[in-house]
Amino acid sequence: MRIAVVGPTYPFRGGIAHHTTLLAKHLRERHDVLLLSFARQYPRQLFPGRSDRDPSRSAVKDVDSRRVLAPLRPWTWLRAARLLRAFRPDLVLIQWWVPFWAPSLGTLAALTRRGTSARVVFICHNVVPHDSRSVVDRELSRLALANGDSFVVHSEADERVLRTLLPRQTSRPGSVRRSVLPAFEIAQAEDREEARAALGVAPDARMALFFGFVREYKGVEVLIDATPLVAGRVPKLHVLVAGECWTPREQLERRARELGAEQQLTFDDRYIPNEEVGRYFSAADIVVMPYLEATQSAVVTLAVAFGLPVVATDVGGLPEVVLDGKTGLIVPPGDVPALAEAMARCLSDDELYAALREGVVSSAERFSWSRFTDLVVSMAHPPREGGTSAGRGPR
Repeated sequence: MRIAVVGPTYPFRGGIAHHTTLLAKHLRERHDVLLLSFARQYPRQLFPGRSDRDPSRSAVKDVDSRRVLAPLRPWTWLRAARLLRAFRPDLVLIQWWVPFWAPSLGTLAALTRRGTSARVVFICHNVVPHDSRSVVDRELSRLALANGDSFVVHSEADERVLRTLLPRQTSRPGSVRRSVLPAFEIAQAEDREEARAALGVAPDARMALFFGFVREYKGVEVLIDATPLVAGRVPKLHVLVAGECWTPREQLERRARELGAEQQLTFDDRYIPNEEVGRYFSAADIVVMPYLEATQSAVVTLAVAFGLPVVATDVGGLPEVVLDGKTGLIVPPGDVPALAEAMARCLSDDELYAALREGVVSSAERFSWSRFTDLVVSMAHPPREGGTSAGRGPR
């Protein structure tokens, strides 16, 4: 099968870029794949982070990508459409996560449907931004996604949002498929003692890890408030927040000091390069995700890869991937005592901890790339409403 994948890849950083590249690599094991990526992403004034480039020495790269798209340069959209037509794909997979991309990706999808007989599938990491209430965001998302034939979502919550935005398109059988995120193959395990020494964590500490960009919707303030309560039950507690802070770190550290938790809680305020990711998970006992909102998170797949239980909140798709009492514990969002209780149980109850770790290991197959690629490839086959693709562009 001829499959085109559209999305960011190296030198851009982050989970979507990793997912795009790994998707193309796994599909290439059995199919002819064209990867169309970006020459430019966000204008500097619209990007809240320090850089959108990946500083990793062991970056997830794809040397065969065609870097052509730029969101504010419409002629690049036309160039990408011409490349797709020349490739003559059977299936086009477009990564979707924020409405900033609506004009470029929506136009590319529309041109692809007019110029080829390929089915266009949007892989929706977020249907609309989970930290946005904007009517404009919803409308931009609706206009772009309306150019797709089928959709992959990562949570029941996002499926509901999608069906609300596009009720007619999503009413067709098989038009929406749900799948967990497959594992991110970016981290290598390290010796636990060496990893802890490198991170300044005591060998006998009980370590809880928050990993990823520190943004308001991820509830780090709730974790800070919970830390003194956990420390009262877990004497050798170390909570490590590892990731670039999009909320001022000084504000978070001040909050920790005011609560007397500065000895138990430390920040590593930077984008963690791929070659160091395994160090954090090798050193940790549990992963904590106190999110106030979410659709899904690749952090769970990293925790699974290292056999770590997860304490997460009951938001978005997190309860679908963190199975309460089996692979972790689920608590209400924003509930400081409940978060503290769950963390303390995981870190102090050896019997519970062993059972959760066993559950994590046994769940790993759910996150395999073969399951995910089989699903997306199967979406090339269902006919459109009204029959075949007759009347579309030449093969």
